[in-house]
Amino acid sequence: MASYEKHDKHDRHEQHEKEEKEEKDDAPGTRSVPTADADADADAHADAPKVTAVRRYAAAARRWRGLRATACAALLAVALTAGAVAVDGTRQPAGATTAPHPAVPIGAGAPLDVPAIEARLKAQPRDFTGWAALGLAHVERARTDGDPSRYPRAERALERSLELEPGNDQALSGHAALAAARHDFAGALAYADRALKANPYNERALCSRVDALVELGRYDDAARAAGTADTRRPGVPVFTRYAYVRELRGDTDTARRVLEQALAGAASPGDVAYVATQLGRLAWNRGDHRAALRHYARALAADDTYLPALEGRARAKAASGDRDGAVGDLEAVVARAPLPGPLVALGELYEARGDGAAAREQYALVDAWTALARAGGVDVDLDAALAAADHGDRNAALRAARAEWDRRRTVHTADALAWALHVNGRDREALPYARRALATGYRDAAFLYHLGMIERAVGRERDSRGHLAAALELNPGFSPLGAREARTALADPTGPKETEAPR
Repeated sequence: MASYEKHDKHDRHEQHEKEEKEEKDDAPGTRSVPTADADADADAHADAPKVTAVRRYAAAARRWRGLRATACAALLAVALTAGAVAVDGTRQPAGATTAPHPAVPIGAGAPLDVPAIEARLKAQPRDFTGWAALGLAHVERARTDGDPSRYPRAERALERSLELEPGNDQALSGHAALAAARHDFAGALAYADRALKANPYNERALCSRVDALVELGRYDDAARAAGTADTRRPGVPVFTRYAYVRELRGDTDTARRVLEQALAGAASPGDVAYVATQLGRLAWNRGDHRAALRHYARALAADDTYLPALEGRARAKAASGDRDGAVGDLEAVVARAPLPGPLVALGELYEARGDGAAAREQYALVDAWTALARAGGVDVDLDAALAAADHGDRNAALRAARAEWDRRRTVHTADALAWALHVNGRDREALPYARRALATGYRDAAFLYHLGMIERAVGRERDSRGHLAAALELNPGFSPLGAREARTALADPTGPKETEAPR
């Protein structure tokens, strides 16, 4: 604790100096149009929501013990107040009992070298393609850094590109990617459509359109969009999206074949790591943990810094019985990218081995990350609902799940709302949503587990036992806590009496 307070005082001193500098830089007459230097310096504006999030994080961090929590606190504080942090990871929904669905990169060869692009823009400040590239680079870096403070910089760069060349498809496709990263999927779809009107072959716009339709729950439209993208710009980014659309329909065999085709055509280490990781995730979700470990090994051989592969390997290790190895992998992940998915997974492993204090530290970090992401303009209701339902404020979980369901109706939001209703004792209301989560044919052991537990709560014992058994048959290691609860329920021949909490 003393070590953290020392770092906290130092961080607050640096933040005060930064605020004074920004006030001077923003004085009237000191700026006209955006420049590369200005963009590099403007990532830490001390707006009220951001300051509130930092203070909330610091207050929580002072209550935690242990060097690991302190390191995560420092990392997140720097990510919000000082800009770029060189870590890795992808956007994933949090959840105690569900593996993340894939976060797909924008496209092959996306520009990530922000300093190089900024250096080029110093020499050519009216290069609209450079500003569009800078905006997309910030989006991609935010995706891998887990740093939502990059999104305002991305927006400024993309707007500058449109000022220089109105309607250019590169900036519009960058805006689509930015909107999707902020979970504004309706906005992402609108920007993608505008970009494709300007250039029907823009790969990023084609991919963002598929992503947006998937995340809005418009699966038929997403399938057609994936087919169009495959016709116009076949390649790894499109293949991986096509595979995920097929998986959502329950056609995992086709999804696997498409991913294998994508892997065979992958040339760069980044593409190999990404596609192999998706194959690992697909194998893990089907309970083939040995195959999953092989795929994750190939991904890490191509890029040993690729954290989604390391996180996936941790889940496969845990499911295979190597919980110590899983904890080690997840500790390495959250030390560099403290995002909800791996934080909850690590907390559950701690909890499963009886270390409640360490588990609570991870769950508290999820809450802090949620505050930071919201301060960066990201809609995180799905992440918040999944994490809070099992490890936080149940009422807050239900509010977040309802808000997300109002925005988009996907299998994942249906499952999150069902589970949030269940933990609040509203099982009759939860049952239709739990069924809807499986209605497309998508097979996920966590969804089956949730449906089985909800059916058990309303007295549908035969249906409950069938779905709980199906969850364990599909993936017996889907969650250390969820799998244990499923086995406990199946071992109880009587089941609970039907209950319903007052509304």
